Amino acid sequence: MKFDLPNNRTLEMHQDNGGGDSRSWDNLSQMIFVGNYKHLGDKHNVSFDGNYNSREEFIEEGERELKKQIKNIVVCKAVHLYSHSGETISTIFGYPYNCRWDSGTIGFVIVTKEAIRENWGVKNVTQKLIDHAEELAVGEVNTLDQEIRGEVYSFTIENEDGDVEDSCGGFYGDDIQKNGMLDNIGEEDRNFIEESLVD
Repeated sequence: MKFDLPNNRTLEMHQDNGGGDSRSWDNLSQMIFVGNYKHLGDKHNVSFDGNYNSREEFIEEGERELKKQIKNIVVCKAVHLYSHSGETISTIFGYPYNCRWDSGTIGFVIVTKEAIRENWGVKNVTQKLIDHAEELAVGEVNTLDQEIRGEVYSFTIENEDGDVEDSCGGFYGDDIQKNGMLDNIGEEDRNFIEESLVD
């Protein structure tokens, strides 16, 4: 995607193949994944039984085993993967993440009381904080999903001779008005792009 800028310059947005590493951020949640997808989540020492008769049984029994091994879990949601011409993950157990042939459950996203206390500097973990923590945990899964789907972008600004004046990466989503790119360019260029998008 290319945008015209003043003085015959251009801003070009492209996929940032090495720009996403959200699990190295200061996350509230932990992602406990298993099998071939363990590397997508966080490092952990949780061991699951492995003898499950169905996906539903893994979700139910796996959560029980997880809570035995990690204390004070207050948010625990199964994470599902759909793999067909690319991969995508979600905490929603609906189509396509419940597809009989091309989907599976790869683990769980969890939040502990300790993480909530540390994040918000509180002693008392209320239901309101737990609900908010659940929303943030789902958001962190969605951010990781954007990385998996290749929806992380960078931009370069070139002058009329094709020389690069500026560049930056690590922006999530392809909507230049929402992904933060406009906050990282000069005011004149930002206004120029915003005006062009209104037309």
